[in-house]
Amino acid sequence: MPRPTAAQLAYGSFTVIFSTLAMLLLSQTSSGLGIAVIAVSALALGLLVAMTVPIPKSRVVAVQKPAEVAAAAPVTAEKPVAAVATSSRKAA
Repeated sequence: MPRPTAAQLAYGSFTVIFSTLAMLLLSQTSSGLGIAVIAVSALALGLLVAMTVPIPKSRVVAVQKPAEVAAAAPVTAEKPVAAVATSSRKAA
């Protein structure tokens, strides 16, 4: 099983925290059983959200063999470039 990404952890954690607060405020429960049901349902919702975040797919890079690269690119002789002396000072 692959490790969860940072986005999955963040979305799941925020979902658990905010859904727990919202359900506790909306239900106004004070019993231990009600709080336990809300906590378990918030954890389930957070897990669902974390698992539905799209996972980035790894890219496949085509690698050419050295013989194929040499055959694909024709070798051309480069002409030497004459060095030009430049100066930032103005001529007097």
